[in-house]
Amino acid sequence: MTAAFRRLLPDSIAARTALTVVVALLLTQVISALVYLADRREGPPAHNPRVLVQRIAAIVQLVEGTPADERPRLVRALDDPILGVEWSRDRPRAGNQADGFPFEVLRRRIRQSLGDPGREVLVALPPRPPSPIGAPLPRREDPHWYGNARLSVRLGDGSWLTFVSGDPSEATFRLLRFGLWMTGIVAMIVALSLFAARRLTAPLARFADAAERLGVDPEAPPLREAGPRELRAATRAFNRMQERLRRFVDDRTQMLAAISHDLRTPLTRLRLRAEMVEDPETQRRMLADLDEMQAMITATLAFARDDARREPRGPLDLADLLQSLVEDRTDAGHAAAYEGPHHATARGRPVALRRALANLMDNAIAYGGGVRVRLLPEDGQARVILDDDGPGIPEAEFEKVFAPFYRLERSRSRDTGGVGLGLSTARTIVRGHGGDITLANRPEGGLRVTVVLPL
Repeated sequence: MTAAFRRLLPDSIAARTALTVVVALLLTQVISALVYLADRREGPPAHNPRVLVQRIAAIVQLVEGTPADERPRLVRALDDPILGVEWSRDRPRAGNQADGFPFEVLRRRIRQSLGDPGREVLVALPPRPPSPIGAPLPRREDPHWYGNARLSVRLGDGSWLTFVSGDPSEATFRLLRFGLWMTGIVAMIVALSLFAARRLTAPLARFADAAERLGVDPEAPPLREAGPRELRAATRAFNRMQERLRRFVDDRTQMLAAISHDLRTPLTRLRLRAEMVEDPETQRRMLADLDEMQAMITATLAFARDDARREPRGPLDLADLLQSLVEDRTDAGHAAAYEGPHHATARGRPVALRRALANLMDNAIAYGGGVRVRLLPEDGQARVILDDDGPGIPEAEFEKVFAPFYRLERSRSRDTGGVGLGLSTARTIVRGHGGDITLANRPEGGLRVTVVLPL
């Protein structure tokens, strides 16, 4: 839509919805009026026998009261497709005269309506058309039981007025045309309503997509403010929230970087003083504590900074990445194996995914004795399964182990290394790609880690 047309539209969802309903109703009324006027031009509807008798009597009386030289013009005005009217000075041909009780009743009623019991009335029927097999026969008591029946009435001056019944299927065709018109109207209203509803809800769909994208990519550009007033206000609030989250993450990263920088100086001084300790055992313990502190500070800073988030997305071979990680651990003397296709293309951040999958493999090796990796490409996603033969994890701890710095004391200690950030980092990266990580204990023993990534 043009900018000028947008300015003419109401500025709220309620007003636009009301406008849509009003326009649809007005359109219905206009088209219905057009259909009515079009049908009016085609002639009056078919008459039942009682109305037919009354109309014939009225026309006979009208024609009888008209001079002979004016009758042809009058008859042409009275003629219509449903009940044709003809005037002739000569007696009509006998034709196939209809006898029997219903037609005698019809003649008697016409005579009664005209007030002339002796009026001559002829009813001629054309040859009966063949009926379809299985179709019910027409009712003989109805003079309109098939078209082109001719009813002739003798006028007072000896001339004849003949009425020709129209095709009774005309009413059926008219009803069919009306049904087609109404179907077209309904289809038009439905199309208009759907178009308007989509126009109204398109900003909502964009809003939902932006909210979903925010969980995957905090650096995504702000959402364009468009649509009714309420949606523009919601979009504006969403963009402000996204900007605040981005500033919060940046402030946290800067704070942790400053803390890390400030801690390096005292740690260096402590290391120098520890090296001057004369007792070898005390010196060893102090240096071990300082190394652990340094590792914790480095891991914490890397987790908080998450530099991989700023890595651009691109196509990568997930199968080749997994095989490379498995070969690296095999070369280092660890038990590792890969099963799956040789190639599987996906989109993501290669360095970030390598870091996440490496953390998961290293955890399986450290706490399960080895790792078996399987890649199962599915419709629109890839499933990476990592199995180990370790003691597993209690189900109550499945969610807790993803919390930063959370460690299971019975299976993880400072002697095995790690500060409790491996799983947290891995899930953060995988969820940043639109996937997820789940844990399960294998029935035969060991832990199963399942990574789902979109392809």
